[in-house]
Amino acid sequence: MILELKIKNFLSFKEEVTFSFEATKDKTFEDYQVVEVAPNTRILRLAVVYGANASGKSNLLKAFEFLRNFWFDIPEDKDESTGVYPFLLDKITPQESSEFSLIFYVEGIKHLYTLVIEKEKVISEKLYVYPGVQPALIFDRQLNGSVSEITFNPKRVKINQAAKDEITVKCLPNMSVFAAYNKVNVAAPEIDSVIEWIKSHYMQSISPETGLVNYAENEISKDKTAKEYILNFLHRADYNITNVNTEEVEENLPEDMLSFLLSKVDDLPNDERERLKKERTIKLRKTEFEHQVLNTKGEAESYKLPKGLQSDGTLRTFGLSGVIRKVTEKNAFLTIDEMESSLHPRLVEFIIEDFFKQKGQSQLLLTTHYDGLLEEDDLLRKDSIWFTNKKENGSTELYSLADFKGVNRISSLQKAYKYGKFRATPNI
Repeated sequence: MILELKIKNFLSFKEEVTFSFEATKDKTFEDYQVVEVAPNTRILRLAVVYGANASGKSNLLKAFEFLRNFWFDIPEDKDESTGVYPFLLDKITPQESSEFSLIFYVEGIKHLYTLVIEKEKVISEKLYVYPGVQPALIFDRQLNGSVSEITFNPKRVKINQAAKDEITVKCLPNMSVFAAYNKVNVAAPEIDSVIEWIKSHYMQSISPETGLVNYAENEISKDKTAKEYILNFLHRADYNITNVNTEEVEENLPEDMLSFLLSKVDDLPNDERERLKKERTIKLRKTEFEHQVLNTKGEAESYKLPKGLQSDGTLRTFGLSGVIRKVTEKNAFLTIDEMESSLHPRLVEFIIEDFFKQKGQSQLLLTTHYDGLLEEDDLLRKDSIWFTNKKENGSTELYSLADFKGVNRISSLQKAYKYGKFRATPNI
């Protein structure tokens, strides 16, 4: 589970900000919203971020996504960009490093990862584990001139010198130690457990443009249990869908489409390129939704409609149901930008309610403009509500509702937010 992320000089975050899933002493909804991952460490399963447009909500999610991508991306050469963007509305920060610090738990054991990085190179990268109160270093990577020097703690990492040297050689200045480690045939349990946690429990971010439908289609085509879960989810969400059938079909490619794929898509695998030339067909997934309705006699009738005739809300719910299932099944961490996109407000509430019913160590970080959630006293804890606010210099400040005094005396959080009590609203 993730406890905390510190960000500095990344996108709209100029000064250091801290986002935390750490629960306060409040015991509200303790049994299903809080996990005591270690003695005296209580972590929230959900956080919701509010803020005006362009205030930095999405940038918080992009910080999490940047780390996930950076950990395993393998650049083609040492001149490729790391993908980091410093705060650009300033004359000094574009020349300074971006900084990240992530505290997380793997099987109940606390870890700390720190990263200092620029567009062209990594300045510093460290990983710690907490066998007790004090941290123990796993690896320390520092830039010396144009070469990355990696030091492994011999008390924690038992690998031979030849493997260490190979990792150092393969670790380009613009890539992570994790990516270099994965290119070497070596096993170090302290590092392997972290890599496995990232791959299995740290999911890719979801935006309104993410192709969730394809994900759900793949899930139901290969897993009967997933199909049952998704159909049950849709039924409880008040859709009249009784079945979803998906199959892979081959269709002939028009000449102009074939020409486009062969000439314009640079990353098309060679074997697929040769197959297209020879077979001139493309594999597509055909999905039909079976709807049950009552006719004029009050009798139930079923009709199959293709995916293209479903509403945006239906497809969004269908896709999210598959992802939420995977999150809870894997006890994973997931960020969703603009949770309310294409959804009725009651559906947003339903999805959160359903997530909480699936007890475990899964975590959701959501951004939304739907302030009606603030009125749901039986849904959100006060320490799970966060705000982003755009300062006069264009940078983002990030803070929690729990930081405000006297919140318990406010009769309507929704009205308080609407009228600027917590800032984080457009100054119109």
